[in-house]
Amino acid sequence: MNIPNILTSIRIFMIPILVVLYYLPWDGRYVTCAAVFAAAAITDWLDGYLARKLNQTSAFGAFFDPVADKLMVSIALVLLVESYANPLMTVAAAVIVGREIVISALREWMAEMGKRASVAVSYVGKLKTSMQMLAIFILLGNEPDTKWANLGEIVLILAALLTLWSMYVYLKAAWPHLAPSVSDKK
Repeated sequence: MNIPNILTSIRIFMIPILVVLYYLPWDGRYVTCAAVFAAAAITDWLDGYLARKLNQTSAFGAFFDPVADKLMVSIALVLLVESYANPLMTVAAAVIVGREIVISALREWMAEMGKRASVAVSYVGKLKTSMQMLAIFILLGNEPDTKWANLGEIVLILAALLTLWSMYVYLKAAWPHLAPSVSDKK
């Protein structure tokens, strides 16, 4: 275990804490949940930075870090969809979670073919992630049906649009390896 992997582990352990806090019946739960989510987002950035800076990258870390990210985001979105009960927000969350499943499977498949670099993280993917994190932070930190919560919903919808765009970029890059060639049809 190295420092980046310890930080990723902490992020995994923050998930049940977030869930418990979210359901506690007290006024401070919104701000506290937003703080827990922000701490998780900071550890996500920090573990990657430290892995590179301290030369502590590992195969386990390369696997574990995105799993922790996807779990934290997906579970936070499930909590929010339940509380907000907004069809547009539910669609946005489904797009975000669905894209993560599709791209994870695509990366795994491309890696098996030795073409993982074809679907490396892009600028659009990083922008999408930043928008998602901001939206979830705003939504967790505010009661539904407030001005800030409404802003969070808009940011989440924008994040979902970026999610679709980033999925298109990844699928377009992988398409030459996915589409059957003329020789495959014979």
